[in-house]
Amino acid sequence: MKEHVMKILIVGNAKVGKTSFVHRYISGQFSSAYKTTVGAEFRVKVLQWSDKETVRLHIWDIAGQERFTSMTRVYYKAALGCVLMFDVTDSSSFLRCHQWKQDLDTKATLPGGAPIPCILLANKCDLPERVVTADSIAEFSKNNGFFTWMETSVRDNRNVDEAMRRLVQEILSVQPSEDQLLSSQEDSVDLQSHDATKRQSCC
Repeated sequence: MKEHVMKILIVGNAKVGKTSFVHRYISGQFSSAYKTTVGAEFRVKVLQWSDKETVRLHIWDIAGQERFTSMTRVYYKAALGCVLMFDVTDSSSFLRCHQWKQDLDTKATLPGGAPIPCILLANKCDLPERVVTADSIAEFSKNNGFFTWMETSVRDNRNVDEAMRRLVQEILSVQPSEDQLLSSQEDSVDLQSHDATKRQSCC
């Protein structure tokens, strides 16, 4: 059985739903009250990709507060793919996606130097207070090097698994023979030191 090991980043502004997205994907459960991520949190999920292949995902939930951006180079090390998420009811979280993508492209590249595959997720699409249009998202995605974008609702479990499946598929397609195995040394950031403070709202 062949195993692909992939480090996946989950980035975006605070309170757009990154942590609840990860928990929904890992456990299938949803809560509207998660603690605010401080620095980064790390989770693992193993997928039976085919009869002969498994995929081990090392999922890094990166804090969205600006005070942690100086640490992103450490957190991005050896990543093979990324989810960039924003909240469709918060235009500022969408506007800041440009900065997130620029930061990602300058600090996280594949072994050959190309940007890592990145999917853009428009979260909280179940809410009526939407202020970001599908047309503007599609244009932004096309102009900024995302391989695709999707609307998601973590609360309704809409496109959570599908988004991650598409990302894994894209990673495998761009580097079928360049699996970048992660050693414990490469991922040796002290996650236990990242204590969290209470998140006020997150979906």
